[in-house]
Amino acid sequence: MNPHPKSPRLQRIQRVALAFLILAGIVNYVDRSALSIANHSISGELSLSASQMGVLLSAFSLAYAFSQLPIGALLDRFGARVMLGAGMLLWSIAQLAGGFVGSLQQFIVARAALGIGEAPQFPAGAKVVSEWFAARERGGPTGLFNAASSIGPALAPPILTALMLGFGWRAMFIILGVFGILVAIGWVIFYRNRDEVELAPSELLHLADGGAREDANAPRMSWAEWKGLFRHRTTWGMLFGFMGVVYMVWLYLTWLPAYLEHERHLSIANAGWVTSIPFVFGAFGAIGGGYIADALMRRGMSPMKSRKWPVCVGLIGAACFTIPAAYTPSTVLAVAYISVAVGFLNIASSGAWALVSVAIPRRMVASLGGVQNFGGYLGGSLAPIVTGVVVDQTHSFINALVIAAVVAFAAALVYMFVVRHPIEER
Repeated sequence: MNPHPKSPRLQRIQRVALAFLILAGIVNYVDRSALSIANHSISGELSLSASQMGVLLSAFSLAYAFSQLPIGALLDRFGARVMLGAGMLLWSIAQLAGGFVGSLQQFIVARAALGIGEAPQFPAGAKVVSEWFAARERGGPTGLFNAASSIGPALAPPILTALMLGFGWRAMFIILGVFGILVAIGWVIFYRNRDEVELAPSELLHLADGGAREDANAPRMSWAEWKGLFRHRTTWGMLFGFMGVVYMVWLYLTWLPAYLEHERHLSIANAGWVTSIPFVFGAFGAIGGGYIADALMRRGMSPMKSRKWPVCVGLIGAACFTIPAAYTPSTVLAVAYISVAVGFLNIASSGAWALVSVAIPRRMVASLGGVQNFGGYLGGSLAPIVTGVVVDQTHSFINALVIAAVVAFAAALVYMFVVRHPIEER
């Protein structure tokens, strides 16, 4: 137990921060899901092959991946309030612009801008949690904001399918863009960075949770310190390990509706609501993964191990349930297997983000989170392209699902044997 009680003001700050992180995360994932939901309609209107659609789907993740490296350092320098607010504004304008594109090239530009704008979301979440929650309680809130990565895709299919069928896919993009702009304004108005709030001594003691209190006037992360992250095996293990997490996340996020339509022969309307089912399981996995990490730490496991083992178990579970999903002739069983796989996958994802918050001092959390997410979305960028090429050549999703399972299993081995010790300040 934390010997220093949490003040009502601190509770209020935490609730506001978490509420906006979850809302922003849901909007984030609904926006990036829009192209997948409208896959069939857009490819028909713009005359795109599966391989071309794979390139378009990857335009987002490539831009997102390479934006992670500077974004983490910028978040540690300027704070989540400015960087996440600016990111939300940019991605919402890019989403709105998607409703006006007339060619594949224009759409690639809009999706790349969406990726750059969305880049601060998860490193910012890790930074906010590290600033406003004590170490032993960070898993729970990390799981909650990470659950947006499943709540968004769960809500997206029925909502976006209804908008697309009612108003067309172009209007769907415009409506989403306008809503995102409103959320960005709310974040800037209501959220404050920790260095913008004068905390009482008791509140500082609660956040320190019996450990060493970090100096509020500590220097901001330098370029030399950022480069120094790459001298640690933990950094490389988190970078390569997260590739396996996001590869499978991005496979299901970008291709699941098309898989249900073409492999399982569901209508667009039925695929829309069936696609939601695995992501409901994913939301429970994300929340559960965070609280499991906190429970393991309370039972005496070290902060690193309490976050690492849910990642490993989640990845292995996701791999084990994806393989039977690929081969079963039953659509019902395929959806059931995929649902359990996505649940395990989100246990791994929450564990990975909770790991960031304990693997490095608070002032460098966003930078390490950005490096991790960079690796993740390099892997994620490959998933739509590899899947599109495999489907074009084999006219089936079986091999694509097996490839994802192998990648997830390999990532579990990386976390198991490479990620071992926290990164200490020199």
